Amino acid sequence: MPKHSDLKPSTVTAQAMGARDPTTRAIIPPLIASAPYERSSDGSYPGGHSYTRDQNPTYKPCEKLLAHLEKGHEALLFSSGMAAAVTVFENLPFGAHVVIPEYMYWTLRLWLEEMSRKGRFVLDSSPNGDLDALREVIRPGVTKLVWVETPSNPTCAITDISGTVEVAHQAGARVVVDGTIATPVISRPLELGADMVMHSATKQLNGHSDVLAGVLITACDDEDWANIKQDRSIRGAVIGPFEAWLLLRGLRTLFLRVAKASETAQQIAEMLVEVPNVTEVFYPGLALHRGHDVALRQMHGGFGSIVSFRVDGYNEASRVVRALRVFRNATSLGGVESLVEHRAQVEGLQTNVPEDLVRLSVGIEDVDDLATDLKQSLMT
Repeated sequence: MPKHSDLKPSTVTAQAMGARDPTTRAIIPPLIASAPYERSSDGSYPGGHSYTRDQNPTYKPCEKLLAHLEKGHEALLFSSGMAAAVTVFENLPFGAHVVIPEYMYWTLRLWLEEMSRKGRFVLDSSPNGDLDALREVIRPGVTKLVWVETPSNPTCAITDISGTVEVAHQAGARVVVDGTIATPVISRPLELGADMVMHSATKQLNGHSDVLAGVLITACDDEDWANIKQDRSIRGAVIGPFEAWLLLRGLRTLFLRVAKASETAQQIAEMLVEVPNVTEVFYPGLALHRGHDVALRQMHGGFGSIVSFRVDGYNEASRVVRALRVFRNATSLGGVESLVEHRAQVEGLQTNVPEDLVRLSVGIEDVDDLATDLKQSLMT
């Protein structure tokens, strides 16, 4: 079999890096449900596993594939995207200065703000993609971490990863990128200089809305990564073996799903621009998007499956969502089915997104059916 480096990423992913059962030679690697592993008479573990909390062999094919796709040193699976993200922050020194973007996954933002009030972190935020604003808030020699989310959820704001890395590294800070929406099919932050990338694998990596999972991938094996590995081992915030097995199954079709969803999302965004009662469309594939030029440089093969748009007021946004029939009103993104949410209604009073913003997660259905559904809801 050719070396993985000689094959296209889509081929490596479809074949799960050639993962198979070494005993039976089954093409599909087995699900290992065992928690304990037998010692030999001298107390060692000849199978290389001692306890499933962080050493279940079902994790390994997923972790190896994701590290390969991101061109990273190593990947670690977690029980959720939040578990992965929180682990990064919890391994910072007490009182560490952290810079986060204005728009980001709201549950993580709420947790960080709560921890900041308790004194765990000193928190500053900066408008997504504004390098001058980042230079104003970053503290050379003091800031420990700059968190990037690009495209952002739900405003699809684009951040120049390499530019952010330059500013952060000059100040002695590390950069971690939430790449959930782009996926390694479209963007690879480690190649642009980021120190680590995080994904909510619940979303497009799995792609079937039936697994809760997260992953961290590091650019290098350093002290920070060693601390994160130890933290996962002790706390046990790991994915279950069945979920890891399902995740690997979903990953095999990643390139097909992302390409289809991105193509359809581009068409949906272009259609929405022409609808009279849509006041603004957020999608980095549109030339009118303020981050489009940066997106062209760091995103390849599409611009993702998230399209957001604004209408005239909170009540109108709520009405539009209720009128949809093909799009399902549910919280999540990145599945094969198309979903919709009125984000202000979901996030409540603590939200900082526009009150009339509607977020679409575009799936792999026929684009004409999705477009027809949107038009009838908007023009009713």
